[in-house]
Amino acid sequence: MALLLTSHVSASMVGGANSRFVLNAAGIDSMLVPTVLLGRHPGWGEPGGGPVEQEMFQSVLSGIADNGMLALTDVVLTGYFADVGQIYDSGAVIDVVRNSPRHHNGLHAYAKKPLVIVDPIMGDAPDGLYVSNAIAAGIIDQLVSRADLITPNVFELGRITRRTLTDTHSMLRAARSLDCPVLVSSVPCGGQIGVMYIDKDEAWLVQHDRFPDVPKGTGDLLTAAFTAAIINGKPAREALEESVSATASVIARAREWKSPELPIVAGQQELRDPHLKLSAVSLD
Repeated sequence: MALLLTSHVSASMVGGANSRFVLNAAGIDSMLVPTVLLGRHPGWGEPGGGPVEQEMFQSVLSGIADNGMLALTDVVLTGYFADVGQIYDSGAVIDVVRNSPRHHNGLHAYAKKPLVIVDPIMGDAPDGLYVSNAIAAGIIDQLVSRADLITPNVFELGRITRRTLTDTHSMLRAARSLDCPVLVSSVPCGGQIGVMYIDKDEAWLVQHDRFPDVPKGTGDLLTAAFTAAIINGKPAREALEESVSATASVIARAREWKSPELPIVAGQQELRDPHLKLSAVSLD
């Protein structure tokens, strides 16, 4: 069972809708607690909707807790936040999940130790932050500090570590300065683009050709696909290869079908058997 603390966007395949489908397709049940309720991605224009008030956010979490579901939670996945209070509430619920007596009701995948994955959605190059400084600081202080894995892009890794990142070696050093493994996306690789997985013992890079005009939500897809692979017992290198291959394959289908959104549902076969098979190379 996965607890998703992120956005809900009705007409765009981003945020919680994206993550939830990818996890469900991998056989992982999920609970979505939205941080915002939007009609469409803001990249299309005025999105409609707005942030979920903290009192409502807390109330949804309370309902989940009262139903005994936190003791069945195998993974907590955090994403986009619109309010600093939501971040503190998310940190608190992570602590509850970790400290809850573990139960197994026969219906769900069961992990002896829940996994906390933080997608520190704060900004990207070249535009910088697209959340407030307070939200960015809260994500770092309250969530990155609790994470078993973080999944930043290069800009976000630099923000978290307060380092200037110029090449894969500087990214490797920055990632290893943290207390948890890191999955880094949007890594420039000459004319290509890559994703790195780094922990204290190993470091891998998968790269592929850049796609122009990529739909929004690729980071959500990558994080969810990597999470699914790890929860289903894949080692880090294999999880990296599978998740990047799936993401690149869905993007390729979007371009083939001229889809302005990621065709995750129509192209769900790519999640199970990507037509692009990408391999990782060691960075150590």
